[in-house]
Amino acid sequence: MWRGRWRTAGSALLRVILVWAASTLTMLALAGILPDFRLQSDDGDSITQIGLTAAWGAGAFGLLSAVVWPVLVRALLLVPALVLGLLVFFLNGSLLLIALGLIPAWRGEAAPETAVVVAAVMSAVASATSTALAVRDDEAYRRRLYRLADRRRRRQRGAGAPGAGEAPPGLVFLQLDGVGYEVLRGACGSALMPTVAGWLDRSHRITPWRTDWSSQTGASQLGILHGSNFDVPAFRWYEKDTGEVMVCNRPTSAAELQRRAVARTGDGGLLTLDGASRGNLFSGGADQLALVLSVSARRGRANRSRAGYFAYFSDPANAVRTAVSFVAEVAREIGQSLRARIRGDRPRVSRGGLYPLIRAFATVVERDVVVAAVIGDMLAGRAAVYADLVAYDEVAHHSGPRGRDTDQVLARLDRSLALIARVAEHAPREYRIVLLSDHGQSPGETFLSRYGLTLKDLVRAGCGLPVSRRAGRTRSGAEARAAVLAALHRPVEEGEEARPGPGSDPVVLASGNLALISFPDVPGRASRERVERAHPALLATLANHPGVGFVLVDGVVLGPGGAVARLDVPGEAEELLAPFGPGAAEAVRRTDAFPHVADIMVNSAYDPDTGAVHAFEEQIGSHGGLGGEQGHPFLMWPTVLSDPAADPEPAAGAGAAPAGEPVGAEAVHGVLRRWLREADGPQVPLGLRREPVQDPRPEGAGDAILPSAGVPVRDETR
Repeated sequence: MWRGRWRTAGSALLRVILVWAASTLTMLALAGILPDFRLQSDDGDSITQIGLTAAWGAGAFGLLSAVVWPVLVRALLLVPALVLGLLVFFLNGSLLLIALGLIPAWRGEAAPETAVVVAAVMSAVASATSTALAVRDDEAYRRRLYRLADRRRRRQRGAGAPGAGEAPPGLVFLQLDGVGYEVLRGACGSALMPTVAGWLDRSHRITPWRTDWSSQTGASQLGILHGSNFDVPAFRWYEKDTGEVMVCNRPTSAAELQRRAVARTGDGGLLTLDGASRGNLFSGGADQLALVLSVSARRGRANRSRAGYFAYFSDPANAVRTAVSFVAEVAREIGQSLRARIRGDRPRVSRGGLYPLIRAFATVVERDVVVAAVIGDMLAGRAAVYADLVAYDEVAHHSGPRGRDTDQVLARLDRSLALIARVAEHAPREYRIVLLSDHGQSPGETFLSRYGLTLKDLVRAGCGLPVSRRAGRTRSGAEARAAVLAALHRPVEEGEEARPGPGSDPVVLASGNLALISFPDVPGRASRERVERAHPALLATLANHPGVGFVLVDGVVLGPGGAVARLDVPGEAEELLAPFGPGAAEAVRRTDAFPHVADIMVNSAYDPDTGAVHAFEEQIGSHGGLGGEQGHPFLMWPTVLSDPAADPEPAAGAGAAPAGEPVGAEAVHGVLRRWLREADGPQVPLGLRREPVQDPRPEGAGDAILPSAGVPVRDETR
């Protein structure tokens, strides 16, 4: 036993010495390259003295980074996350200046701007060295984690804690936002995602599932995590009783939707006991939260969601690596956008302004922080984890669902999944990894680009109202934009868009290729007769437009060429909506019964041959309505779990889904609930008193995601 401990201590000491040596050499090299950075006195020093000075400075900088850095980041926890990411460089440079000041005889000196560069390079080199050393010591890392897990189990058995015996398997639900069933199968078949392809070959099965009419993250994730997405007709909609516009990615709206779902089901959610929610719109009832939108509007201690940034940025090497990757992603997006413009790609939408920064936040910052949080959850032994990775969805909105841009994102997501799977091997309990998506994406030219006007312009023309000569653009509702604004402590779409002013003008809101039209001056839901009496040309104008697939008004579906189908007459709606796929009529019928369904619901046209739709927002890859791959996400599960179609659990407020693929997000919730029960009860924590598992791997290990050596895997909410 003592020999093993001495061997472990000796190995750790050797790694520290090697990282120290690499940092020392880096400091010497930078002192020779940078004119404003020196490591010798004014009178000059010998080479030996300069080397000792570099070793002293590197050691002091490393010690300060390990001891002072976590305290600094904790103190700045209330600073907006993106601002914190920028402060990382300046704080790191300040620590270097302090380290140089500790060198005897003031031999070290650097200009402030040079100190920032030196600190960033040294952190990156130290991280790369630690990672390279850790690759050679994976087996020791595995043994160490197993010993820690076994030691905790023995303590629990001695204390008689619940779950003290052999812990049942945990479940990790990883949502690949916007990745449709066909897209995933294609990526596996073309070797873009070798990790997922390997799982399908060896241990997993996959099936598509059908979304509700509102095929977007708000409706799907609310149903999956909380068991009810009743009265969520779209991504955004107008509620006449309050005079407000609900937007799924606005924190206040997300909190209200979660409250309504809990009140309807009488249950806290999928993750109520020993669960963790990472990067989601809703909490799922979890106590452990990071980057959850429904709690991000809170201030102070009540907002535990942004604490996930602390768990990641408390390691300066993580901060530097993510910042470098962020800049590289911005450059990649600018380059890809320029190439698309030069080639004359069609369809195409604007990708300028702040979009490159928003994309980089979704594909780099949010991905790294969420993956790090999931890894911490597994090493802490939590029973159920649900995490959303939004990178693909954000890029597909502006680049299209298929192409080189999205292929690169899928490949990077696959590497993140591989990392999570490797860490799961070292966790204190077995983990079963479930992959799923909340919706797919359908390609197509935007309504504005194809027809030269927005749907709002068309509605105003049909109502006999003046129309602007210059067509305006409808803001995209991509989830990543809301995540960025929440990270900056900024509200999402407040002001006039949140509460339209009084008047008779219709309120027109877009949700992908689904649009909602409401008349604020009409109490309750407007009947077809009242709409036709007030605006005789409106319904015919909408239903007969080539960019519109069908219109719903007061329980009646209107199609091109005067086609009419009543939802309460069996078979009529099924025939009219047949081009939109199986279950389309039932999805429309369910939405028609919602209390807050709009006066008029408009679904864009759909081409079954090409799978194309016309988004009413500025998106060439869209989702939110019916038509094409947007309504066919996937569910992928380990074969040790039961088949989703086997005796599905009825969803709250709905009947049981038929045998075959799950229908609706509430049905998926029932499947995930059943899988949790199969793991020996709903969710079984490892014990009442969870002690964090120490991560002995050196700083930077695990592809730049794992915590640094000697730093406990933190409970991000405390």
